Amino acid sequence: MKYMIASDIHGSAHYCRLLKERYLEERADKLLLLGDLLYHGARNPLPRDYSTLGCAEILNSIKEHILCVRGNCDSEVDQMVLEFPIEAEFCILPLGNRTMIATHGHKTPAVLSKDDLLLNGHFHVPAYEMRGDYIYVNCGSVSIPKENSPHSYLILENNELIWKDVETGSPFRNEKI
Repeated sequence: MKYMIASDIHGSAHYCRLLKERYLEERADKLLLLGDLLYHGARNPLPRDYSTLGCAEILNSIKEHILCVRGNCDSEVDQMVLEFPIEAEFCILPLGNRTMIATHGHKTPAVLSKDDLLLNGHFHVPAYEMRGDYIYVNCGSVSIPKENSPHSYLILENNELIWKDVETGSPFRNEKI
């Protein structure tokens, strides 16, 4: 299974359009979105080409490919314009002999076990690190990256994580898990 993992679109129609283009180029099996899809949040600047309905239209056009968890900026109103479920706090998926737990990052599930992979967005900075017995991974942010990181998404396939720039599709980091 090939996953494309992304987070923190924050209503940027420009970066959402690029994300869809990269998804189609990558030919991933699923697009796993880690929340904060439409609203930019009170602490963030307006992202490029801010259009919540534009983003909803783009995402709805590939709805059958999307798995999604709720971010701290997502609301019940957002669910009214999105044609795929966004209200789950976390998603648990098998990954070979381990478990992958996807959540936005503002809440950490207490179900982590040895060798689990915890996927987050929320902090807008790509990351990979061991935290006790589990692996912490952050895909970065599609539209509002922080700490001089690129506008990014993550590919997970064959026990390899590859972070890519959403503007160019070029890889900038990879890790084996």
